[in-house]
Amino acid sequence: MIDLIHQIVEVLQTSTIAEARGKDVPSKFWAAYKKVSGEYDDNMLERCNGNMDIVLIFAGLFSAVNTAFIIAMQPNPVDTTNVLLVQLTTIYLHGSSAAQPLILSPSTGYSSADFWMQALAYESLAFSLLAAFGAVLGKQW
Repeated sequence: MIDLIHQIVEVLQTSTIAEARGKDVPSKFWAAYKKVSGEYDDNMLERCNGNMDIVLIFAGLFSAVNTAFIIAMQPNPVDTTNVLLVQLTTIYLHGSSAAQPLILSPSTGYSSADFWMQALAYESLAFSLLAAFGAVLGKQW
């Protein structure tokens, strides 16, 4: 059995097919090109994969902080609830004839500056999530 394997190896080493493929100039060029381009591609994929990891981490942290700011910019619903409870208590104590028009505190409305700040905050959150989505698609590709 071992003799048969040695004979096969000798035939393959002395074969003219292997010599014809590896000795001409274009074959050497393409073999070298394949080796160099493979190394370059592997290096580029590692760099891009690392960059996408950084984008994902940054987008996640930025989205979390941005969401906290968006929540903090929301009006306090307790103020509106308190005004409505006072209105209901007044109606209960004095009857429906004493009902006055609903007057909500000015804190329930938005000024134009608050509106634009919230619009920009939501827009930055959307772009951050879009960047994270693009990074995930790039990593899966």
